[in-house]
Amino acid sequence: MVKKNSKKAAPATIARNKRATFEYRFEEKMEAGISLMGWEVKSIRMGKVNLSDCYVFLKNGEAFMHGCTIIPLNTASTHVVCDPIRLKKLLLSRKELDKLAGLVERQGYSIIPISMYWRKGAWVKVEIGLGKGKKDHDKREDTKAREWEVEKARVMKKEKTRG
Repeated sequence: MVKKNSKKAAPATIARNKRATFEYRFEEKMEAGISLMGWEVKSIRMGKVNLSDCYVFLKNGEAFMHGCTIIPLNTASTHVVCDPIRLKKLLLSRKELDKLAGLVERQGYSIIPISMYWRKGAWVKVEIGLGKGKKDHDKREDTKAREWEVEKARVMKKEKTRG
């Protein structure tokens, strides 16, 4: 009997929200499914998605993603009206929705999409983060730490080439 390779492949990332990690400090991350139309899946396969100004809100016990722009393809179906910024419903369990609702309403957290990726090659998933917005001084500290890491790597590389 031939054994298949048991290594799990890393999920193929479609889009990342780089601003989210700069603007927010995430305390918890979770995976959510997303309800899409056919033309949206085709556009996502071509990489025409933008998560930069995207956020999640809860309404009537359901989670919706607002601001996710999926640009329709020119060759997509002509009989469907394509709205690039329509609301997309997130697929979460009741337990997860209740937890999110409690934290957002009582403790002032925000729900922000961090990345969109393929799961098992066929399912589009969204990684959402539950966090609070950073203050200006927090952003400056993060920038200083990032610049120090770059400078430290540069010095170490220079020392390595000398010695």
